[in-house]
Amino acid sequence: MESFIPALNAIDSFMWGPPLITLLVGTGIYLTFRLQLLQVFRLPKALGLIFKAKNHGEGDVSSFKALCVALAATVGTGNIVGVATAVKVGGPGAIFWMWMAAFFGMATKYAEGLLAVKYRSVDEKGEIAGGPMFYIRNGMGEKYKPLAAFFAVATILVAYLGIGTFPQVNAIVDSFEISFGVPKLATDVLLTVLIAAITIGGLQSIAKVASRVIPFMAVMYILISIGLIAMHLDAVPAAVSLILESAFTGTAAAGGFAGSTIMMAMQNGIARGVFSNESGLGSAPIAAAAAKTKHPAEQGLISMTGTFIDTIIICTMTGLALVLTGVWQGDAAGAAMTSAAFASAYGFVGSQLLTIALALFAFTTILGWNYYGERACIYLMGTKGVMPYRLIFIVLIASGAFLKLEAIWILADIVNGLMAIPNLIALIALSGVVVAETKSYLAEEDAKKNAEEALN
Repeated sequence: MESFIPALNAIDSFMWGPPLITLLVGTGIYLTFRLQLLQVFRLPKALGLIFKAKNHGEGDVSSFKALCVALAATVGTGNIVGVATAVKVGGPGAIFWMWMAAFFGMATKYAEGLLAVKYRSVDEKGEIAGGPMFYIRNGMGEKYKPLAAFFAVATILVAYLGIGTFPQVNAIVDSFEISFGVPKLATDVLLTVLIAAITIGGLQSIAKVASRVIPFMAVMYILISIGLIAMHLDAVPAAVSLILESAFTGTAAAGGFAGSTIMMAMQNGIARGVFSNESGLGSAPIAAAAAKTKHPAEQGLISMTGTFIDTIIICTMTGLALVLTGVWQGDAAGAAMTSAAFASAYGFVGSQLLTIALALFAFTTILGWNYYGERACIYLMGTKGVMPYRLIFIVLIASGAFLKLEAIWILADIVNGLMAIPNLIALIALSGVVVAETKSYLAEEDAKKNAEEALN
C-alpha cells in the first residue's frame, strides 16, 4: 500500500487543487446571485427558525435535532486543528478566505437542505430517506441513477475510511493521553462501547445525544474563546486589520512562521473552510431530509445556519485566539498551536479545556458520519445492509486508535472530494427548482405577515 502513496498524493493534490475548490466556491457564488443574497437578508429569520420551526410536516426528528445531527458531523477537529493548519501555512489572511468560503457556502447549504426535503422518500422500514442520492435520482431523473449510486458509495467510503472514523478516534485518544495521561487502549475501549450503544439505536438515539451535546460543546468553546478575546480586547482591532491586510498582501516571515503568499492564504483558507463546514460535499442534506417540516425552503434556511455557526462563529473564535496570542508565529502546528493559545490565557487548565472540546467535537463527528454512511448503505442495499454496516463501523472505531497508515488518510481525502462532485452537479442542474421553491415560500410568508398586520 505504501508504494501507492506518491500516486495517491498526486491525485489528492489535483482533487483538492484549483478545479474542485473553484467548483465548490463557484457553485456557492452562482447560487448566491440566483437567490439574491438570501444568506444576508434571510439570516435573522433562519436563526429564529432553529428554535421556532413548527415541525408540523412529515419527518423523523424535529428541525432542531436534524440541524444538530448535521452540526455533529461538521463541527469537529477541523474547527480546532483545521483552522490552525490553515493559519500556519497561509498566515492570518487565511481566516478571511475561510469567511468567504462560508459566506458563499451558506447559499450552497441552503440549496442542499431545500432539495433534501423536496425529493426525500420513505424506506422499507417507514423511515425518511433523503440526501443527494435522492435529489439526483428523483430530481434529475432515472437516467442519473449511476451518479446517485456513485455519491452513495463515496459517502460510505468517507464514513469508513475518512472523516467518520480514524482522524476522530486518533484525535480523542492522543489528546486524552497527552492532557490527562489516560492510556490509549482505555480511551479506545470506552469510546467503542459508547459509539456502539448510541449507533445501534439509529437516528433517534444519535439525534437525542447530538441535540444535548452540540449546544453544550459549542457554548463551552465559544465562552472560553470569548474569555481569551476579552483578555486581549485592546488588540482585537489590530488583529482584524492583520487578517484583512494579509488576505490581499500575503504575510511576511516572522518568528517560526515561514511567510505566505496571497494564493497560499486563499487556497488554505477556502480548502479548510470547506472541510470544516462541508458546504457542497452533500453530507448535511442527508440529515436535513429527516426533519419534520412542510416546506423545503424552511429546512433550507435552518440548514444554512449550520455553516454560519460552524465557520463564521466557531472557526472565527479559533482564528482570533491564534492571532491575538501570537502563537501562529511560533513553531507549534495543528492542535498543539491552538492548545498553546488557550494555555497562554488560562494556563494548564486552558489546554485541558481544549482537550475536552476537541474530544466532544470528534465524538459527535463520529456519530454524524455513522448516520450518513448508514443512509447511503440503505440506498444501495436496503435495510438488510444496516446491521453489517454498523458492525464494520464499530470494528473500525475500535481499531482506529492503532492505525496510522499514511495511505488511508490520503485515500480518505480523495473520496471526500469524490462526494462533492455529483452533489455539485445536482445543485447546479436543480438550481431552477431551488429558486422556484424559495419564491413560493417567501411569497407565502409575506402573505401571512400581511394578513397578521391587517388583523392588528
